[in-house]
Amino acid sequence: MVVRQRPVTRRFDRLSRMLAQHAGAREPVRAYIGLGANLGDARAALLAAMQAVADLPQMQLMRRSSLYRSAPVQAHGPDFINAVVAVDTCLNALELLSKLQQIENAAGRVRPYPNAPRTLDLDLLLYGSAQISSTILTVPHPRMAERAFVLLPLAEIAHEMVNKASLAGLSDQRIERLA
Repeated sequence: MVVRQRPVTRRFDRLSRMLAQHAGAREPVRAYIGLGANLGDARAALLAAMQAVADLPQMQLMRRSSLYRSAPVQAHGPDFINAVVAVDTCLNALELLSKLQQIENAAGRVRPYPNAPRTLDLDLLLYGSAQISSTILTVPHPRMAERAFVLLPLAEIAHEMVNKASLAGLSDQRIERLA
């Protein structure tokens, strides 16, 4: 199956071409997505977002972590509910990011200021072995190694992706696995 690539805006043209070359014949790529919310019914928002991700075209949900409750890190507001999912996707990284932002917007996500409380936050943590650094997207996610709410759920579904020493360095962050 041949999938046409359409950049979201002219700014994305160059990066989209680069990612399309990386994707080659569009074989599925394993990507990891971090999910978080701390407004409204955060647990329901994460479960709905997991389903919305699974329902995306050219996407297969492979694994999902448990839900975790964590204190906000470099942010204010109520505790977050967090999780990580593993997907196999034929979307390139920018297409996947765009789809994740559409899911956030449908959940009422607004961005009044950095690290504001949110109804839903979907972060592209890893996209295969790609290393992407642009104004639009950075993969691996630049702060994932500093956050227990990312590393613990990621370790649950892909322990080989997480350095145990990194986890030990985050023991001061309050996080609990939910049943």
